[in-house]
Formats: sequence, structure tokens, C-alpha cells
Amino acid sequence: MIEIKSLNKYYRNGDLELHALKNVDVRILKGEFVAIMGSSGSGKSTFMNVLGCLDKNFDGVYILDSINIEKIVEKNISRIRNEKIGFVFQAFNLLPSLTAIENVELPLIYSGMEVKQRREKAKSVLEKVGLGDRLNHKPNELSGGQKQRVAIARALVNDPAIILADEPTGNLDSHSEEEIMKLFMELNSSGTTVVIVSHEPEIAKYCKRIIVFKDGEVISDGGSN
Repeated sequence: MIEIKSLNKYYRNGDLELHALKNVDVRILKGEFVAIMGSSGSGKSTFMNVLGCLDKNFDGVYILDSINIEKIVEKNISRIRNEKIGFVFQAFNLLPSLTAIENVELPLIYSGMEVKQRREKAKSVLEKVGLGDRLNHKPNELSGGQKQRVAIARALVNDPAIILADEPTGNLDSHSEEEIMKLFMELNSSGTTVVIVSHEPEIAKYCKRIIVFKDGEVISDGGSN
């Protein structure tokens, strides 16, 4: 599903150079549930940006679902993101003027799906995450946990190769955090590949594999790959 070899990332400002990622090798198989962890400045957020095809300015090899990201021209990278990666963010990133089902439909609009089909698909995915009774509620009518469920449904609606979640429980109380992490576990049990980026140690207990970054390097990998 994901293969990264000899990944290096530099930030340059005049004569100053920061080596943010140092010779990172990571392989993630289809159906894995992985946590990318590390303190602030460890390199995990930079790594997430590469995984999410949000930053193509790196040295090394990144293969996502058999696609060599390095060889994709910039004008096509947004299509790869929309088709292959379902993003879940700490801040939910829902459009406040749209209902839950309209927010979930957005990736399908970008992919050109016709109206009736995308409405049915969005409804089905919202039911899957337990929000079948909140289809027409706007974000200000939902709890934090419900907003994140809408965000997860939106991430799932295009049947992506991977769900990439960046601090997905950072804005939630402990009860909602547990609900969302259990939802990720259920999705993973049904075959979805899930990668969660977090600095919160308690998130690790839900994941099957923990990759820890420090100073731009992988210092431990709980998996066998």
C-alpha cells in the first residue's frame, strides 16, 4: 500500500538548512492500523505531509498504491489525493453552511459523480459511521464527536486506499475520543488502511503498530514490516 525508501526532506532558508526527515524507510501494508507518533519537532507532521501528497519536494521514493508519487506532475497530484487518500483533521474542516450529507458529498462532486448516485453514497457512508439520523444537520447542530464522524464519512466516501488522520481527537473530550478511536478500529477491522498521526500517548493503545519519530528519524517501529 505504502512504500517509502531513503526519504529525506530539507527546509532551506538562505544559507540555513534544516534536515527535517533523515533516510526514512517505512512500509505499510493494506489493512494495517498504524500510529505515527513523536513530540513536537520530531518530523511526524512533515512525514504526514509527504504521505498525504501535500509536499512533493523531497528526496527519496514514495510509492502509494502502486503509484510513484515522485513521477506525478503537479497538476495531477490533487486528483491522486482525492482518489487515494481520505483526510481527517483535528479541526474537522467542515463547511459550516452545508449539512452533514452535503459535506460528505464534496469529494464526489470533485470526482464528477452524478447527483442521485452521490447522494445515495454519502447517505450510506454516514449511516456506516452512525449518523443516519443527522444527515441534514449543519456542523453547529452537531457535537464535536459527531462533527468528526462527518469528517470520517467524508474521508471514506471515495473509497480511498488509505485514511490519513492528523491529530483526529485533539479537539474532543475523552468520551468522544474513545468513540472516534473505536470507530477507526471498526473501519480497520473491515479492511480499511488507517494511519493516525498523533503526539498523544493514549492513542497508541488503539493501534496495531506504532512508528515513533525523533529528530527526523524513525527510532522505533512496532510492526514487522
